[in-house]
Amino acid sequence: MDFMVKILLPDGKTREFSAPVTVAEVAKVIGSRLAKDAIAGKVDGKLVDLSYLIKEDAAIKIITSQDPEGLEILRHSAAHLLAQAVCELFPGAEPTVGPAIEDGFYHDFYYPQGFTEADLEKIEAKMRELANAGHDIVRSIKNRQDAIAFFANRGEKYKVMMIEDVPDEEISFYQQGSFINACLGPHVPNTSYLQAFKLTKLAGAYWHGDSQNEMLQRIYGTAWATEKELNAYLDRIEKAKLRDHRLIGKKMNLFHLQEEAPGMIFWHPRGWTIYSLIKKYIAAKFLEFGYQEINTPQLLDHVLWEKSGHWSEYKKIMFVTESENRVYAIRPMSCPGSVQIYKQGVKSYRDLPIRLAEFGHCYRNEPSGTLSGIMRVRSFTQDDGHIFCTEDQIGGESLVFLDQLVSVYADFGFRDIIIKLATRPEKRIGDDALWDKAEKALADVLNMKNVKWEIAAGDGAFYGPKIEFSLRDSLGRVWQCGTLQVDFNMAGRLGAYYITETGDKKPPVLLHRAILGSLERFIGILLEETGGNLPLWLAPVQAVVINITDEQKEHVDTLAKTLQNSGYRAICDIRNEKMNFKIREHSIAKVPFILVVGNKEVAAQKVAVRTGDGQDLGQMTIAEVMSNLLAADHKINNKY
Repeated sequence: MDFMVKILLPDGKTREFSAPVTVAEVAKVIGSRLAKDAIAGKVDGKLVDLSYLIKEDAAIKIITSQDPEGLEILRHSAAHLLAQAVCELFPGAEPTVGPAIEDGFYHDFYYPQGFTEADLEKIEAKMRELANAGHDIVRSIKNRQDAIAFFANRGEKYKVMMIEDVPDEEISFYQQGSFINACLGPHVPNTSYLQAFKLTKLAGAYWHGDSQNEMLQRIYGTAWATEKELNAYLDRIEKAKLRDHRLIGKKMNLFHLQEEAPGMIFWHPRGWTIYSLIKKYIAAKFLEFGYQEINTPQLLDHVLWEKSGHWSEYKKIMFVTESENRVYAIRPMSCPGSVQIYKQGVKSYRDLPIRLAEFGHCYRNEPSGTLSGIMRVRSFTQDDGHIFCTEDQIGGESLVFLDQLVSVYADFGFRDIIIKLATRPEKRIGDDALWDKAEKALADVLNMKNVKWEIAAGDGAFYGPKIEFSLRDSLGRVWQCGTLQVDFNMAGRLGAYYITETGDKKPPVLLHRAILGSLERFIGILLEETGGNLPLWLAPVQAVVINITDEQKEHVDTLAKTLQNSGYRAICDIRNEKMNFKIREHSIAKVPFILVVGNKEVAAQKVAVRTGDGQDLGQMTIAEVMSNLLAADHKINNKY
């Protein structure tokens, strides 16, 4: 019988080949344009190189840079191009890991001398030279021992450790010019495919993220399918720099960070006002959504963390202390404490669901190299909630939560929500049957809501899968905020149960949920999204009344108190400074309304109204200011 390979294409059509065929050859048969754009393939759901040889019937999809997987492959290949450039320019540098990340890539190097900003320019120029040289990227296979020996002979100890950490007996290698690397792939077929890229910054990173290990040098870059997309991204980045929450926080006098407390925030009065307003708003939502607010200890014996499963998974990032021969951990999350409150008293199935909520102040010993303003910190507060329910109640509780989450985001001006279902990680607790049940429960909820969502394979928590809710801001950036996790494991591990209809004891299902996530990080997101021009109900100072000369001091003070007594956050500025200086200072501080008073305004019993961005709204009475301007955006503040 003649040999025949049948290829099933995404449109349902089939192509037949009389001999084994590569993915690239399949692309040529489909069309010359597709063959030109192709960078990889997907064979029976597995991503492979264009050179991959298909020897039996299979379903094939040709991957281009316009596919999400294709863009990731392009960025991963750019990381290899970066490593090649660094190795040729700096022979003493040892490459370690270089993955694709959102919007780009990075590569870590062991290089004690350290790179400089000037080195980035040289490296990027070398990358362009290597890309234009058009080196073929060729895949080969070595057995495990040969692979270890290969890198050991080259003195690349990090590559040796990486191979020793994986169980595979066959290791794939990729070579482009003089550069050889062990990597799962796939990669673009030739370095000439890499044209639209740019190196963006330097950073430090510990090997395996452990501060006990050696510090590595990390080079970040971005890569895109076209120069147009690259330039659009770089334009967004430049605009984002102007909205950096750290710069805004300094201009608005909201907070500061200092070396004596890395990853901890010093909130100034105005910043703490924003924090408190958001906390007040969320506390009201807890009640509105049927939650009972609780508060649990921040310090718990490590035995409890062992029972919950956190000790083995989180010990490296826990702050640990001892007292009277007992080991305690400062909590990195709130769930074990919440379970302890649930356990007080016997619960019946009739009592469920029980919804407990907490502003859980948590601490995580994040590596110093990963800390970033108030976006990535060591001390933070979560709008944490835990729903104890039966299996039959998972769907209903989850559907209601989704509606609640959408309404909260809308109040803050966010409507573009990206949803992912994060499935079981490699290291986890609980058997696969429970994981199957939990993942299906969340998938069913998303399908019932008829929302667009995607799978984030392996990104679930160690105790259960989760839905991740991310916000896309006006610059196209994506921020991960809320979560909903289905947990069939933790309540049982901690001895929590309820009495079923038949009188049996059964652990409740535990739904972990948060909408904002970290309050600190959410404030950072808001500052960058708004450029500091917060909605009026969140502005730490809603109006400032300023005088022109000393003659108006008393009148200005009276007007400010009138606003304050009506519930508005108003101040007066009667400093002996020029009016324009004061206006400029309060505009920089993003005060929404600046009310100016001179002799003319005193005589007319009015104020000259300016907005923080410089609009002149003319003269108004204080009553008109409150009714026409402040009250228009005051309803949320009045309610919460």
